[in-house]
Amino acid sequence: MANNLDTARNIPPGVWLIRKIRGKDWSLKTYRYMVLLITFIAYTSYHASRKPSSIVKSVLDPEPDKALNVYPWPIGSVFLKDEILGKNKYKSEYTGWEPFNGKGGTKKLGLIDVAFLACYSLGMYGAGHLGDTLDLRLFLSSGMIGSGIFAGLFGMGYFWNIHVFGFYLVMQMVAGLFQATGWPSVVAVIGNWFGKRKRGLIMGIWNAHTSVGNITGSLLAASVLEYGWGWSFIAPGMFIALAGVLVFLFLAPYPEDVGFPCPNVPAARAEAVPRDVESQAQSEGIVEKGKNAPIREVSGVRRSVGLLEACMIPGVLSFAFCLFFAKLVAYTFLYWLPFYLSQTEIGGEYMSVKSAGNLSTLFDVGGIVGGILAGHISDKLRARAITAASFMYAAIPSMLLYRIYGSFSQTMNIVLMMIAGLFINGPYALITTAVSADLGTHSSLRGDSRALATVTAIIDGTGSIGAALGPLLTGFLSTKGWNTVFVMLMLSALIAGLLLSCQVVAEINDKTSKLMRSTSGLQSSEVPPSQPLLSEQR
Repeated sequence: MANNLDTARNIPPGVWLIRKIRGKDWSLKTYRYMVLLITFIAYTSYHASRKPSSIVKSVLDPEPDKALNVYPWPIGSVFLKDEILGKNKYKSEYTGWEPFNGKGGTKKLGLIDVAFLACYSLGMYGAGHLGDTLDLRLFLSSGMIGSGIFAGLFGMGYFWNIHVFGFYLVMQMVAGLFQATGWPSVVAVIGNWFGKRKRGLIMGIWNAHTSVGNITGSLLAASVLEYGWGWSFIAPGMFIALAGVLVFLFLAPYPEDVGFPCPNVPAARAEAVPRDVESQAQSEGIVEKGKNAPIREVSGVRRSVGLLEACMIPGVLSFAFCLFFAKLVAYTFLYWLPFYLSQTEIGGEYMSVKSAGNLSTLFDVGGIVGGILAGHISDKLRARAITAASFMYAAIPSMLLYRIYGSFSQTMNIVLMMIAGLFINGPYALITTAVSADLGTHSSLRGDSRALATVTAIIDGTGSIGAALGPLLTGFLSTKGWNTVFVMLMLSALIAGLLLSCQVVAEINDKTSKLMRSTSGLQSSEVPPSQPLLSEQR
Protein backbone atom coordinates (compact mmCIF):
# COMPACT_ATOMS: atom_id res chain seq x y z
CA MET A 1 0.00 0.00 0.00
CA ALA A 2 1.19 3.52 -0.82
CA ASN A 3 2.84 5.45 1.95
CA ASN A 4 0.94 8.63 1.27
CA LEU A 5 -2.83 8.43 1.04
CA ASP A 6 -3.09 11.73 -0.82
CA THR A 7 -0.86 10.35 -3.56
CA ALA A 8 -2.78 7.09 -3.73
CA ARG A 9 -6.00 8.95 -4.14
CA ASN A 10 -4.73 11.52 -6.68
CA ILE A 11 -6.12 14.45 -4.71
CA PRO A 12 -6.00 17.59 -6.90
CA PRO A 13 -3.33 20.02 -5.66
CA GLY A 14 -5.80 22.91 -5.36
CA VAL A 15 -8.16 20.83 -3.22
CA TRP A 16 -5.25 19.62 -1.07
CA LEU A 17 -4.13 23.22 -0.47
CA ILE A 18 -7.65 24.37 0.47
CA ARG A 19 -7.94 21.45 2.88
CA LYS A 20 -4.70 22.44 4.55
CA ILE A 21 -5.79 26.07 4.86
CA ARG A 22 -9.33 25.31 6.10
CA GLY A 23 -8.30 22.41 8.30
CA LYS A 24 -11.31 20.35 7.27
CA ASP A 25 -12.89 18.79 4.21
CA TRP A 26 -15.83 19.88 2.06
CA SER A 27 -19.14 18.02 2.10
CA LEU A 28 -20.16 15.63 -0.67
CA LYS A 29 -22.75 18.16 -1.87
CA THR A 30 -20.07 20.87 -2.19
CA TYR A 31 -17.82 18.55 -4.17
CA ARG A 32 -20.66 17.73 -6.55
CA TYR A 33 -21.40 21.40 -7.16
CA MET A 34 -17.71 22.02 -7.79
CA VAL A 35 -17.49 19.10 -10.24
CA LEU A 36 -20.55 20.38 -12.13
CA LEU A 37 -19.10 23.90 -12.34
CA ILE A 38 -15.59 22.87 -13.39
CA THR A 39 -16.76 20.41 -16.06
CA PHE A 40 -19.27 23.01 -17.31
CA ILE A 41 -16.47 25.57 -17.71
CA ALA A 42 -14.23 22.91 -19.28
CA TYR A 43 -16.61 21.94 -22.06
CA THR A 44 -17.73 25.53 -22.56
CA SER A 45 -14.09 26.29 -23.38
CA TYR A 46 -13.93 23.31 -25.77
CA HIS A 47 -16.85 24.65 -27.80
CA ALA A 48 -15.57 28.22 -27.58
CA SER A 49 -12.23 27.16 -29.11
CA ARG A 50 -14.06 25.52 -32.07
CA LYS A 51 -16.00 28.66 -32.97
CA PRO A 52 -13.25 30.92 -34.45
CA SER A 53 -13.10 29.08 -37.79
CA SER A 54 -16.73 29.95 -38.56
CA ILE A 55 -16.20 33.57 -37.48
CA VAL A 56 -13.10 34.25 -39.64
CA LYS A 57 -14.15 32.39 -42.79
CA SER A 58 -15.52 35.58 -44.31
CA VAL A 59 -12.20 37.26 -43.50
CA LEU A 60 -9.98 34.57 -44.97
CA ASP A 61 -12.14 34.24 -48.08
CA PRO A 62 -14.25 37.42 -48.35
CA GLU A 63 -17.10 37.51 -50.83
CA PRO A 64 -17.27 40.46 -53.23
CA ASP A 65 -18.47 43.70 -51.65
CA LYS A 66 -18.43 42.25 -48.14
CA ALA A 67 -16.87 44.21 -45.30
CA LEU A 68 -15.06 43.21 -42.16
CA ASN A 69 -16.02 45.90 -39.66
CA VAL A 70 -19.56 44.70 -38.93
CA TYR A 71 -19.46 41.92 -36.40
CA PRO A 72 -21.87 39.02 -35.84
CA TRP A 73 -24.28 38.75 -32.94
CA PRO A 74 -23.96 39.14 -29.97
CA ILE A 75 -21.71 42.18 -30.65
CA GLY A 76 -23.70 43.57 -33.58
CA SER A 77 -27.40 44.06 -34.14
CA VAL A 78 -29.68 41.07 -33.84
CA PHE A 79 -31.93 41.41 -36.90
CA LEU A 80 -31.28 43.42 -40.05
CA LYS A 81 -33.62 43.80 -42.99
CA ASP A 82 -30.96 45.34 -45.21
CA GLU A 83 -27.69 43.65 -46.06
CA ILE A 84 -25.54 46.59 -44.99
CA LEU A 85 -22.39 44.62 -45.61
CA GLY A 86 -22.87 45.04 -49.34
CA LYS A 87 -23.10 48.82 -49.29
CA ASN A 88 -20.15 50.93 -50.37
CA LYS A 89 -20.22 52.82 -47.07
CA TYR A 90 -18.84 49.76 -45.31
CA LYS A 91 -16.78 48.35 -48.11
CA SER A 92 -13.28 47.21 -47.19
CA GLU A 93 -10.16 47.00 -49.26
CA TYR A 94 -9.20 43.73 -47.57
CA THR A 95 -8.79 40.95 -50.11
CA GLY A 96 -8.56 37.94 -47.82
CA TRP A 97 -5.72 35.69 -46.81
CA GLU A 98 -3.78 33.47 -49.17
CA PRO A 99 -4.25 30.49 -49.76
CA PHE A 100 -7.97 30.86 -48.91
CA ASN A 101 -8.83 33.90 -51.01
CA GLY A 102 -7.92 32.46 -54.41
CA LYS A 103 -9.55 29.95 -56.69
CA GLY A 104 -10.84 27.02 -54.66
CA GLY A 105 -10.39 28.93 -51.39
CA THR A 106 -13.87 28.02 -50.17
CA LYS A 107 -13.17 24.35 -50.85
CA LYS A 108 -9.97 24.59 -48.84
CA LEU A 109 -11.87 26.04 -45.90
CA GLY A 110 -14.38 23.20 -46.23
CA LEU A 111 -11.55 20.66 -46.36
CA ILE A 112 -10.15 22.04 -43.11
CA ASP A 113 -13.55 21.58 -41.46
CA VAL A 114 -13.88 18.00 -42.74
CA ALA A 115 -10.31 17.17 -41.64
CA PHE A 116 -11.01 18.55 -38.17
CA LEU A 117 -14.24 16.54 -37.80
CA ALA A 118 -12.61 13.38 -39.16
CA CYS A 119 -9.71 13.57 -36.68
CA TYR A 120 -12.13 14.45 -33.91
CA SER A 121 -14.38 11.45 -34.68
CA LEU A 122 -11.55 8.94 -35.04
CA GLY A 123 -9.63 10.35 -32.10
CA MET A 124 -12.71 9.91 -29.92
CA TYR A 125 -12.40 6.10 -29.93
CA GLY A 126 -8.81 6.15 -28.71
CA ALA A 127 -9.42 9.04 -26.30
CA GLY A 128 -12.24 7.18 -24.57
CA HIS A 129 -10.09 4.16 -23.81
CA LEU A 130 -7.19 6.34 -22.68
CA GLY A 131 -9.55 8.30 -20.44
CA ASP A 132 -10.55 5.09 -18.65
CA THR A 133 -6.93 3.89 -18.46
CA LEU A 134 -5.12 7.08 -17.43
CA ASP A 135 -5.80 9.63 -14.72
CA LEU A 136 -8.87 11.51 -15.98
CA ARG A 137 -7.80 14.81 -14.43
CA LEU A 138 -4.38 14.76 -16.09
CA PHE A 139 -5.80 13.43 -19.36
CA LEU A 140 -8.50 16.11 -19.58
CA SER A 141 -6.24 19.00 -18.59
CA SER A 142 -3.55 17.87 -21.08
CA GLY A 143 -6.13 17.71 -23.85
CA MET A 144 -7.39 21.20 -23.05
CA ILE A 145 -3.94 22.74 -22.94
CA GLY A 146 -3.01 20.94 -26.19
CA SER A 147 -6.20 22.24 -27.84
CA GLY A 148 -5.31 25.76 -26.75
CA ILE A 149 -1.77 25.48 -28.08
CA PHE A 150 -2.80 24.34 -31.57
CA ALA A 151 -5.69 26.81 -31.78
CA GLY A 152 -3.14 29.50 -30.95
CA LEU A 153 -0.65 28.16 -33.51
CA PHE A 154 -3.33 28.39 -36.21
CA GLY A 155 -3.77 32.05 -35.27
CA MET A 156 -0.01 32.61 -35.21
CA GLY A 157 -0.04 31.92 -38.94
CA TYR A 158 -1.33 35.49 -39.28
CA PHE A 159 1.57 37.03 -37.35
CA TRP A 160 4.17 34.73 -38.93
CA ASN A 161 2.73 35.57 -42.37
CA ILE A 162 2.28 31.90 -43.30
CA HIS A 163 0.44 31.23 -46.57
CA VAL A 164 0.97 27.47 -46.83
CA PHE A 165 -2.31 25.51 -46.83
CA GLY A 166 -0.65 22.44 -45.31
CA PHE A 167 0.28 24.37 -42.16
CA TYR A 168 -3.35 25.30 -41.39
CA LEU A 169 -4.59 21.83 -42.33
CA VAL A 170 -2.15 20.11 -39.93
CA MET A 171 -2.95 22.56 -37.11
CA GLN A 172 -6.68 21.79 -37.40
CA MET A 173 -6.13 18.04 -37.64
CA VAL A 174 -3.99 17.94 -34.50
CA ALA A 175 -6.44 20.28 -32.75
CA GLY A 176 -9.21 17.82 -33.65
CA LEU A 177 -7.32 14.99 -31.95
CA PHE A 178 -6.85 17.03 -28.78
CA GLN A 179 -10.50 18.13 -28.87
CA ALA A 180 -11.51 14.46 -28.81
CA THR A 181 -10.29 14.22 -25.22
CA GLY A 182 -13.08 16.46 -23.94
CA TRP A 183 -16.47 14.85 -24.20
CA PRO A 184 -15.64 11.29 -23.03
CA SER A 185 -13.78 12.73 -20.05
CA VAL A 186 -16.37 15.21 -18.78
CA VAL A 187 -19.25 12.72 -19.18
CA ALA A 188 -17.20 10.10 -17.31
CA VAL A 189 -16.54 12.54 -14.46
CA ILE A 190 -20.23 13.48 -14.13
CA GLY A 191 -21.22 9.81 -14.31
CA ASN A 192 -18.76 8.97 -11.53
CA TRP A 193 -20.22 11.58 -9.17
CA PHE A 194 -23.94 11.25 -9.81
CA GLY A 195 -26.11 8.15 -9.58
CA LYS A 196 -28.90 7.28 -12.01
CA ARG A 197 -31.78 8.72 -9.98
CA LYS A 198 -31.75 12.28 -11.40
CA ARG A 199 -28.93 11.88 -13.89
CA GLY A 200 -31.09 12.76 -16.92
CA LEU A 201 -32.31 16.09 -15.53
CA ILE A 202 -28.91 17.08 -14.11
CA MET A 203 -27.11 16.27 -17.33
CA GLY A 204 -29.83 17.94 -19.41
CA ILE A 205 -29.26 21.23 -17.59
CA TRP A 206 -25.48 20.73 -17.54
CA ASN A 207 -25.49 20.10 -21.30
CA ALA A 208 -26.31 23.79 -21.87
CA HIS A 209 -22.53 24.34 -21.91
CA THR A 210 -22.62 23.57 -25.65
CA SER A 211 -24.68 26.67 -26.48
CA VAL A 212 -22.91 28.78 -23.84
CA GLY A 213 -19.58 27.77 -25.40
CA ASN A 214 -20.76 28.71 -28.90
CA ILE A 215 -21.87 32.14 -27.71
CA THR A 216 -18.67 32.65 -25.67
CA GLY A 217 -16.53 31.65 -28.64
CA SER A 218 -18.40 34.08 -30.90
CA LEU A 219 -17.90 36.88 -28.38
CA LEU A 220 -14.20 36.22 -27.94
CA ALA A 221 -13.43 35.72 -31.63
CA ALA A 222 -15.46 38.70 -32.85
CA SER A 223 -14.28 41.10 -30.14
CA VAL A 224 -10.61 40.83 -31.16
CA LEU A 225 -11.13 40.45 -34.91
CA GLU A 226 -10.31 44.12 -35.60
CA TYR A 227 -6.76 43.53 -34.30
CA GLY A 228 -6.14 40.76 -36.86
CA TRP A 229 -7.87 37.43 -37.48
CA GLY A 230 -5.05 35.60 -35.69
CA TRP A 231 -6.29 36.93 -32.35
CA SER A 232 -9.67 35.28 -32.98
CA PHE A 233 -7.90 31.93 -32.54
CA ILE A 234 -5.40 32.95 -29.88
CA ALA A 235 -8.00 34.38 -27.45
CA PRO A 236 -10.20 31.23 -27.31
CA GLY A 237 -7.00 29.16 -27.24
CA MET A 238 -5.88 31.01 -24.12
CA PHE A 239 -9.33 30.50 -22.60
CA ILE A 240 -9.29 26.71 -22.98
CA ALA A 241 -5.67 26.50 -21.80
CA LEU A 242 -6.50 28.46 -18.62
CA ALA A 243 -9.57 26.26 -18.11
CA GLY A 244 -7.23 23.26 -18.42
CA VAL A 245 -5.12 24.63 -15.57
CA LEU A 246 -8.31 25.02 -13.50
CA VAL A 247 -9.17 21.36 -14.18
CA PHE A 248 -5.69 20.23 -13.16
CA LEU A 249 -5.83 22.15 -9.88
CA PHE A 250 -9.37 21.43 -8.68
CA LEU A 251 -11.13 18.60 -10.52
CA ALA A 252 -11.52 15.29 -8.65
CA PRO A 253 -12.68 12.82 -11.34
CA TYR A 254 -13.66 10.12 -8.82
CA PRO A 255 -15.36 10.51 -5.41
CA GLU A 256 -12.87 7.96 -4.05
CA ASP A 257 -10.04 10.39 -4.82
CA VAL A 258 -11.28 12.68 -2.05
CA GLY A 259 -12.54 10.00 0.35
CA PHE A 260 -16.18 9.56 -0.69
CA PRO A 261 -17.95 6.42 -1.85
CA CYS A 262 -18.61 6.07 -5.56
CA PRO A 263 -22.37 5.85 -6.36
CA ASN A 264 -21.67 3.31 -9.10
CA VAL A 265 -19.75 0.75 -6.99
CA PRO A 266 -21.84 -2.04 -5.41
CA ALA A 267 -21.98 -2.27 -1.63
CA ALA A 268 -20.21 -5.61 -1.76
CA ARG A 269 -17.04 -3.79 -2.76
CA ALA A 270 -17.29 -1.20 0.02
CA GLU A 271 -14.41 -2.60 2.02
CA ALA A 272 -11.92 -2.76 -0.85
CA VAL A 273 -9.51 -0.44 0.96
CA PRO A 274 -7.71 -2.05 3.90
CA ARG A 275 -8.34 -0.81 7.41
CA ASP A 276 -4.85 0.67 7.77
CA VAL A 277 -5.54 3.04 4.89
CA GLU A 278 -8.88 4.05 6.38
CA SER A 279 -7.32 4.70 9.81
CA GLN A 280 -4.55 6.75 8.19
CA ALA A 281 -7.16 8.85 6.38
CA GLN A 282 -9.00 9.50 9.61
CA SER A 283 -5.80 10.42 11.45
CA GLU A 284 -4.93 12.97 8.75
CA GLY A 285 -8.36 14.55 8.98
CA ILE A 286 -9.34 13.55 5.48
CA VAL A 287 -12.57 11.90 6.54
CA GLU A 288 -14.84 14.11 8.58
CA LYS A 289 -16.36 12.97 11.82
CA GLY A 290 -19.85 11.68 11.38
CA LYS A 291 -19.17 10.06 8.02
CA ASN A 292 -20.34 6.53 8.44
CA ALA A 293 -19.62 5.40 4.88
CA PRO A 294 -16.30 3.59 4.53
CA ILE A 295 -13.70 4.75 2.09
CA ARG A 296 -14.00 2.90 -1.17
CA GLU A 297 -11.24 1.70 -3.36
CA VAL A 298 -9.01 4.32 -4.92
CA SER A 299 -9.71 5.20 -8.53
CA GLY A 300 -6.55 3.60 -9.82
CA VAL A 301 -7.51 0.13 -8.55
CA ARG A 302 -10.29 -0.50 -11.07
CA ARG A 303 -9.36 -1.78 -14.50
CA SER A 304 -10.43 -0.22 -17.78
CA VAL A 305 -12.25 -2.08 -20.53
CA GLY A 306 -11.32 -2.40 -24.19
CA LEU A 307 -13.32 -1.10 -27.15
CA LEU A 308 -14.68 -4.53 -28.09
CA GLU A 309 -15.62 -5.32 -24.50
CA ALA A 310 -17.40 -1.96 -24.22
CA CYS A 311 -19.27 -2.61 -27.49
CA MET A 312 -20.64 -5.82 -25.96
CA ILE A 313 -22.41 -3.90 -23.19
CA PRO A 314 -26.14 -4.20 -23.97
CA GLY A 315 -27.43 -1.09 -25.72
CA VAL A 316 -24.11 0.55 -26.63
CA LEU A 317 -24.22 -0.19 -30.36
CA SER A 318 -27.95 0.54 -30.65
CA PHE A 319 -27.56 4.00 -29.13
CA ALA A 320 -24.31 4.62 -31.05
CA PHE A 321 -25.95 4.03 -34.44
CA CYS A 322 -29.04 5.95 -33.35
CA LEU A 323 -26.80 8.92 -32.50
CA PHE A 324 -25.16 8.64 -35.94
CA PHE A 325 -28.47 9.63 -37.55
CA ALA A 326 -29.57 11.95 -34.73
CA LYS A 327 -26.35 13.96 -35.01
CA LEU A 328 -26.60 13.90 -38.81
CA VAL A 329 -29.91 15.76 -38.49
CA ALA A 330 -28.75 18.10 -35.69
CA TYR A 331 -25.50 19.14 -37.36
CA THR A 332 -27.17 19.67 -40.72
CA PHE A 333 -29.36 22.28 -39.05
CA LEU A 334 -26.32 23.69 -37.23
CA TYR A 335 -24.28 24.23 -40.40
CA TRP A 336 -26.98 24.85 -43.02
CA LEU A 337 -29.88 26.57 -41.23
CA PRO A 338 -28.47 30.12 -41.66
CA PHE A 339 -27.98 29.51 -45.39
CA TYR A 340 -31.47 28.00 -45.70
CA LEU A 341 -33.03 31.02 -43.98
CA SER A 342 -31.20 33.46 -46.24
CA GLN A 343 -32.34 31.57 -49.35
CA THR A 344 -35.99 31.17 -48.31
CA GLU A 345 -38.70 33.79 -48.67
CA ILE A 346 -40.23 34.33 -45.21
CA GLY A 347 -43.35 36.47 -44.96
CA GLY A 348 -42.80 37.71 -48.50
CA GLU A 349 -39.26 38.92 -47.79
CA TYR A 350 -35.72 37.57 -47.95
CA MET A 351 -33.58 38.26 -44.89
CA SER A 352 -29.92 39.19 -44.89
CA VAL A 353 -27.17 36.66 -44.25
CA LYS A 354 -26.47 38.31 -40.91
CA SER A 355 -30.13 38.21 -39.87
CA ALA A 356 -30.35 34.56 -40.90
CA GLY A 357 -27.36 33.72 -38.72
CA ASN A 358 -28.88 35.55 -35.75
CA LEU A 359 -32.29 33.94 -36.23
CA SER A 360 -30.78 30.45 -36.46
CA THR A 361 -29.49 30.70 -32.87
CA LEU A 362 -33.08 30.20 -31.68
CA PHE A 363 -32.83 26.62 -32.89
CA ASP A 364 -30.23 26.10 -30.12
CA VAL A 365 -32.57 27.71 -27.59
CA GLY A 366 -35.17 25.07 -28.42
CA GLY A 367 -32.41 22.48 -28.20
CA ILE A 368 -31.52 23.51 -24.63
CA VAL A 369 -35.16 23.14 -23.57
CA GLY A 370 -35.34 19.80 -25.40
CA GLY A 371 -32.27 18.44 -23.63
CA ILE A 372 -33.62 19.36 -20.19
CA LEU A 373 -37.11 18.06 -21.01
CA ALA A 374 -35.84 14.76 -22.42
CA GLY A 375 -33.63 14.22 -19.37
CA HIS A 376 -36.46 14.98 -16.94
CA ILE A 377 -38.97 12.73 -18.73
CA SER A 378 -36.50 9.85 -18.96
CA ASP A 379 -35.82 10.16 -15.21
CA LYS A 380 -39.52 10.09 -14.38
CA LEU A 381 -40.29 7.17 -16.70
CA ARG A 382 -36.95 5.47 -16.08
CA ALA A 383 -36.97 4.76 -19.80
CA ARG A 384 -34.14 6.35 -21.81
CA ALA A 385 -34.83 4.49 -25.07
CA ILE A 386 -38.58 5.19 -25.07
CA THR A 387 -37.92 8.88 -24.48
CA ALA A 388 -35.21 9.18 -27.15
CA ALA A 389 -37.20 7.25 -29.76
CA SER A 390 -40.37 9.25 -29.06
CA PHE A 391 -38.49 12.53 -29.53
CA MET A 392 -36.97 11.30 -32.81
CA TYR A 393 -40.37 10.28 -34.15
CA ALA A 394 -41.84 13.64 -33.06
CA ALA A 395 -39.01 15.41 -34.91
CA ILE A 396 -40.37 14.10 -38.24
CA PRO A 397 -43.69 16.03 -38.25
CA SER A 398 -41.97 19.05 -36.65
CA MET A 399 -39.51 19.27 -39.57
CA LEU A 400 -42.34 18.75 -42.08
CA LEU A 401 -44.37 21.56 -40.51
CA TYR A 402 -41.32 23.82 -40.43
CA ARG A 403 -40.66 23.24 -44.13
CA ILE A 404 -44.31 23.83 -45.16
CA TYR A 405 -45.41 26.62 -42.81
CA GLY A 406 -42.12 28.21 -41.74
CA SER A 407 -42.19 30.61 -44.68
CA PHE A 408 -45.60 32.12 -43.76
CA SER A 409 -44.18 34.68 -41.33
CA GLN A 410 -41.13 35.30 -39.17
CA THR A 411 -43.13 34.56 -36.01
CA MET A 412 -44.32 31.23 -37.42
CA ASN A 413 -40.76 30.45 -38.49
CA ILE A 414 -39.36 31.14 -35.02
CA VAL A 415 -42.01 29.05 -33.23
CA LEU A 416 -41.69 26.06 -35.57
CA MET A 417 -37.87 26.31 -35.57
CA MET A 418 -37.72 26.16 -31.77
CA ILE A 419 -40.13 23.20 -31.71
CA ALA A 420 -37.96 21.40 -34.28
CA GLY A 421 -34.85 22.21 -32.21
CA LEU A 422 -36.54 20.82 -29.10
CA PHE A 423 -37.31 17.42 -30.67
CA ILE A 424 -34.07 17.16 -32.69
CA ASN A 425 -31.57 18.17 -29.99
CA GLY A 426 -33.48 16.55 -27.11
CA PRO A 427 -32.53 12.91 -27.88
CA TYR A 428 -29.08 14.00 -29.10
CA ALA A 429 -28.39 15.60 -25.70
CA LEU A 430 -29.94 12.67 -23.79
CA ILE A 431 -27.91 10.00 -25.58
CA THR A 432 -24.58 11.81 -25.33
CA THR A 433 -25.01 12.47 -21.61
CA ALA A 434 -27.31 10.37 -19.40
CA VAL A 435 -27.48 7.32 -21.69
CA SER A 436 -23.70 7.20 -22.11
CA ALA A 437 -23.22 7.52 -18.35
CA ASP A 438 -25.82 4.80 -17.67
CA LEU A 439 -24.22 2.35 -20.08
CA GLY A 440 -20.73 3.16 -18.80
CA THR A 441 -21.86 2.03 -15.35
CA HIS A 442 -23.95 -0.91 -16.59
CA SER A 443 -24.71 -3.71 -14.13
CA SER A 444 -22.85 -6.20 -16.36
CA LEU A 445 -19.58 -4.47 -15.32
CA ARG A 446 -20.27 -5.34 -11.65
CA GLY A 447 -18.54 -2.17 -10.53
CA ASP A 448 -15.04 -3.53 -11.18
CA SER A 449 -14.32 -1.78 -14.45
CA ARG A 450 -13.94 1.76 -15.71
CA ALA A 451 -15.92 2.05 -18.94
CA LEU A 452 -17.55 5.48 -18.78
CA ALA A 453 -15.14 7.33 -21.06
CA THR A 454 -14.81 4.37 -23.45
CA VAL A 455 -18.59 3.95 -23.84
CA THR A 456 -19.07 7.71 -24.24
CA ALA A 457 -16.35 7.75 -26.91
CA ILE A 458 -17.92 4.88 -28.87
CA ILE A 459 -21.36 6.49 -28.83
CA ASP A 460 -20.30 10.08 -29.52
CA GLY A 461 -17.52 9.07 -31.92
CA THR A 462 -20.02 7.18 -34.06
CA GLY A 463 -22.39 10.14 -33.82
CA SER A 464 -19.65 12.55 -34.90
CA ILE A 465 -19.21 10.62 -38.14
CA GLY A 466 -22.87 11.30 -38.86
CA ALA A 467 -22.29 14.94 -37.88
CA ALA A 468 -19.66 15.21 -40.62
CA LEU A 469 -21.71 13.29 -43.20
CA GLY A 470 -24.96 15.28 -42.81
CA PRO A 471 -23.67 18.70 -43.87
CA LEU A 472 -21.65 17.06 -46.67
CA LEU A 473 -24.75 15.34 -48.10
CA THR A 474 -26.74 18.55 -47.77
CA GLY A 475 -24.22 20.36 -49.95
CA PHE A 476 -25.03 17.98 -52.80
CA LEU A 477 -28.77 17.54 -52.17
CA SER A 478 -29.49 21.27 -51.79
CA THR A 479 -28.76 21.71 -55.51
CA LYS A 480 -31.84 19.53 -56.19
CA GLY A 481 -34.04 21.63 -53.93
CA TRP A 482 -34.65 21.98 -50.19
CA ASN A 483 -37.51 19.49 -50.26
CA THR A 484 -34.94 16.79 -51.03
CA VAL A 485 -32.85 17.86 -48.04
CA PHE A 486 -35.82 17.72 -45.68
CA VAL A 487 -36.82 14.29 -46.96
CA MET A 488 -33.28 13.09 -46.17
CA LEU A 489 -33.49 14.60 -42.69
CA MET A 490 -36.89 13.05 -41.95
CA LEU A 491 -35.73 9.63 -43.14
CA SER A 492 -32.67 9.93 -40.91
CA ALA A 493 -34.86 10.75 -37.90
CA LEU A 494 -37.07 7.75 -38.69
CA ILE A 495 -34.05 5.41 -38.91
CA ALA A 496 -32.69 6.82 -35.64
CA GLY A 497 -35.94 5.96 -33.89
CA LEU A 498 -36.18 2.50 -35.45
CA LEU A 499 -32.64 1.64 -34.36
CA LEU A 500 -33.81 1.86 -30.76
CA SER A 501 -36.71 -0.56 -31.33
CA CYS A 502 -35.08 -3.44 -29.46
CA GLN A 503 -34.27 -1.21 -26.49
CA VAL A 504 -37.79 0.23 -26.51
CA VAL A 505 -39.36 -3.26 -26.55
CA ALA A 506 -37.06 -4.33 -23.69
CA GLU A 507 -38.08 -1.32 -21.59
CA ILE A 508 -41.79 -1.89 -22.31
CA ASN A 509 -41.50 -5.58 -21.39
CA ASP A 510 -39.64 -4.70 -18.21
CA LYS A 511 -42.31 -2.19 -17.18
CA THR A 512 -45.12 -4.58 -18.13
CA SER A 513 -43.65 -7.40 -16.07
CA LYS A 514 -43.18 -5.10 -13.08
CA LEU A 515 -46.78 -3.90 -13.40
CA MET A 516 -48.07 -7.47 -13.59
CA ARG A 517 -46.04 -8.49 -10.54
CA SER A 518 -47.29 -5.55 -8.51
CA THR A 519 -50.90 -6.20 -9.63
CA SER A 520 -50.72 -9.91 -8.77
CA GLY A 521 -49.16 -9.06 -5.42
CA LEU A 522 -51.98 -6.63 -4.68
CA GLN A 523 -54.63 -9.19 -5.62
CA SER A 524 -52.96 -11.82 -3.41
CA SER A 525 -53.05 -9.49 -0.42
CA GLU A 526 -56.79 -8.89 -0.96
CA VAL A 527 -57.76 -12.64 -0.89
CA PRO A 528 -58.94 -13.84 2.60
CA PRO A 529 -56.59 -16.40 4.22
CA SER A 530 -59.39 -19.03 4.43
CA GLN A 531 -60.10 -18.75 0.71
CA PRO A 532 -57.44 -20.33 -1.55
CA LEU A 533 -56.27 -18.55 -4.71
CA LEU A 534 -57.81 -19.48 -8.04
CA SER A 535 -54.57 -21.03 -9.16
CA GLU A 536 -54.50 -23.23 -6.05
CA GLN A 537 -58.11 -24.34 -6.60
CA ARG A 538 -57.18 -25.51 -10.06
